[in-house]
Amino acid sequence: MSDLLQHTARGLYCPAGGFYIDPLRPVDRAVVTHAHADHARWGCCHYLASEPSRHLLRMRLGPSVDLQCLPFGKTITVGGVHLSMHPAGHMLGSAQIRLEYRGRVAVVTGDYKLGREDATCLPWEPLRCHLFVTESTFGLPIYRWPPQQAIFAAINAWWRDCRQEGTCCLLYGYAVGKSQRLLSGLDPTIGPIYTHGAVEKGTGAYRQTGVSLPPTIAVNTLDDRHDYRGSLVVAVPGAHGTPWMRRFGTVRTAMASGWMTVRGARRRRGVDRGFVLSDHVDWPGLLEAVRLTDPEETWVTHGSAAVVARHLNEIGYPAQALTGLHRAGGEDEDAADASSAEAAAYEASSPPS
Repeated sequence: MSDLLQHTARGLYCPAGGFYIDPLRPVDRAVVTHAHADHARWGCCHYLASEPSRHLLRMRLGPSVDLQCLPFGKTITVGGVHLSMHPAGHMLGSAQIRLEYRGRVAVVTGDYKLGREDATCLPWEPLRCHLFVTESTFGLPIYRWPPQQAIFAAINAWWRDCRQEGTCCLLYGYAVGKSQRLLSGLDPTIGPIYTHGAVEKGTGAYRQTGVSLPPTIAVNTLDDRHDYRGSLVVAVPGAHGTPWMRRFGTVRTAMASGWMTVRGARRRRGVDRGFVLSDHVDWPGLLEAVRLTDPEETWVTHGSAAVVARHLNEIGYPAQALTGLHRAGGEDEDAADASSAEAAAYEASSPPS
């Protein structure tokens, strides 16, 4: 597969096509799986991405960037490599990159999740391949996501309780992707919904792409003396504990993240509630993805790559963990938080299944 895909210091490289996928530093030609900043890095000469990610990438990289967008399912040929993009289910526009060259097929998932509950993006599509490249941000048996409907019901119940108390709710999620998914599940009949400026900017790009979301008002458009009692504010995690919060008066705070699975994660974040909601594949989903794609070889990146690769080898799927592709400090808080929470989860996890 070395003509089709190589693991290099700059990221995953397709030598036959002369391009990188989610390069770690600026390159001439970048194929981008989605618009999070740890995958779509500024400074490349040319970008290729999915059509639904167009507005998000213009927002991220600037209006003058050299950007080509490809509809899902359409194939183009680059240096003899047949390239197509297929839904990954991570966020709006997130794509798996399918590469075919001389009868061999590789699929790079980027970040992804299984399931059809997320109304803000198309669901992950299984693609049979010889080489499957998967993330493992939550690649431990403890991570098994509850139904999204139950999480949204719990969030709305929490908001109703706070409204009855005359308290403002602050709900934290990453500005692009997680926050819009949270907005899609909120019940606007409970009260007004406000957003942090960064969240509102991402929400605007979602609306431009045709995603239906409840009405929101950006906090930075209102007077500091505005009354937020009984309302819900969707904000970025970085706003927690800052002077920005003072305008809301008495508040209750919550974090929506896959890391809320781990005992103590809510305490470390210093929030009142934790809701388990992740845009990444969980343990059973990852194993199901490998089963459905049925690869001859699997490359595992990020998170618990060594644990996942070892387990896949044990159950009959040849796999190896890739080093050097970890994007710590990226803007996707689920991916960036793999620290003490991961170690605690490993200790708490049950035998692989």
